[in-house]
Amino acid sequence: MQPEDFELLSEISGIEPISRNRSIREIEYLNRRFGKGRWRKLKGTATIQYKHSGRVVRAELHWYEAHGIGAVKWKVKRELE
Repeated sequence: MQPEDFELLSEISGIEPISRNRSIREIEYLNRRFGKGRWRKLKGTATIQYKHSGRVVRAELHWYEAHGIGAVKWKVKRELE
């Protein structure tokens, strides 16, 4: 799944897991909304373009991902430039 508020202009680099399964605070919501899976919260950096304003920035992104479900609930955590 793609993010709703921005568009990815580059590959996501430096992907690191932040937490997985039971250590995710929103695990019950993710299971209810998107289906049961082996959920992981990940972070990485990429160049993005905001859909509303058109600004292009390098940003740190956070999202949830599960095998067979894909990436969901994208968030721009902070802009790096």
